[in-house]
Amino acid sequence: MPKMKTKSGAKKRFKVTGTGRVKAKQAFARHMMMNKPKSMKRKARGTSVLCEADQEIVLKNFLPYQRGKKKKAKQVSGGAE
Repeated sequence: MPKMKTKSGAKKRFKVTGTGRVKAKQAFARHMMMNKPKSMKRKARGTSVLCEADQEIVLKNFLPYQRGKKKKAKQVSGGAE
């Protein structure tokens, strides 16, 4: 089976954290800033973590070789039952 290709645009736009979550830049921070409230401009700084549904789409379709980074949560047993 041939290698799957990572989307070049996704490499530039998304980063996968150590725990497997996907970080992305906030939207609506590029142009026409005079029409946007200060609070919106402040919130659009930096990066945020994508929601679970969007994260699955990005990892499955755009960054296929980053899927293995997702770490399994350790199950804590409640003791003897």
